[in-house]
Amino acid sequence: MKTKKSLLIISLGLLVAAGVFAAGGSQSGAGAPGAKIAVTFAGTEGATAGQSRMMQEVADTLNATGRFDVKVYVAGALPGDTDNLVTQARLGVNLVVPSDPGRLASQFNIPDLNILMAPYVLTDYKVLEKLPQTALYKEWQAALEAQGVVLIADMFNGFRSFYTTTPVNKVADLSGLRLRGFGNAIGQALAKYLGYAQTTVNATDIYSGVQAKSLDGCEIQASTADSYRLYEVTKYLALSKHYMLQSSFVCGKALLDGMPQADRDLFVKTVYDAAAKYSAIIAQEEQGYYDGFKSKGMTVTEVSIPEFQRAIDSLYTNNDLKLTVGLKDRLFRELGL
Repeated sequence: MKTKKSLLIISLGLLVAAGVFAAGGSQSGAGAPGAKIAVTFAGTEGATAGQSRMMQEVADTLNATGRFDVKVYVAGALPGDTDNLVTQARLGVNLVVPSDPGRLASQFNIPDLNILMAPYVLTDYKVLEKLPQTALYKEWQAALEAQGVVLIADMFNGFRSFYTTTPVNKVADLSGLRLRGFGNAIGQALAKYLGYAQTTVNATDIYSGVQAKSLDGCEIQASTADSYRLYEVTKYLALSKHYMLQSSFVCGKALLDGMPQADRDLFVKTVYDAAAKYSAIIAQEEQGYYDGFKSKGMTVTEVSIPEFQRAIDSLYTNNDLKLTVGLKDRLFRELGL
């Protein structure tokens, strides 16, 4: 039943996307000489979130060249969750989708990708500048490309913390809470060791879930919490900063292969440069979001991060994420840490 439902969502998404691209007037690659290359960016975050603004800037830059017809859909405007959208891209729809390393690790069975978002492993967004030059990253890109997906760039998208309806001052306060988080291996492991009940719903449904009392909150990044106005329904923020969230921009291999080389180079460079630019912007804006939440009546608590780190130590001892032995040391060595 679940498989049929997933296929239905994917099929519906393909039909909708086909209609979107038809309205744009052209497909990538093949077509009349000089035809514009039609591409759609599809994300689930609200319009004001840094990720959404970044995609719009990419679209504006590419469209200004006259070679591209790029459209941007945010806040889940296209059917399907992130994994479904990535599947559509892999199947040949001209989509660029912001996923994340944890999702990609689970969806494409590359467990070592989890290291990029594993709790409290990477804690400085600036390391992402060096990441594409590492041998490890290139190996992950090759593994994804072998499955029909191209990883174009990783962008810092904020630290994820807990937004709740009851105060969270220490790890024990999470016990028994029903929180929306990642449904992948990373999300399940975090819930297991911090003691809350993991609930997976679309991010756009968090607000209504809290209102209906089916959720006690979520773990999410500040810009998205703000864009979804979660401060209206979750009055407490515990700054655990357990994940350094990254938006991994991916598209189907067919999309890039269908572009003339000059257009492909321009496309990849534009996405990569915008990701680097908005990583810094999002980092600069983050404290402003926290201050804004306080002004809107939220209680923002600086929890003891060492306590949270100790609580998830067993995640690595037990190797819940199935990481290759010595992977962290290799990653840090290649990053010069």
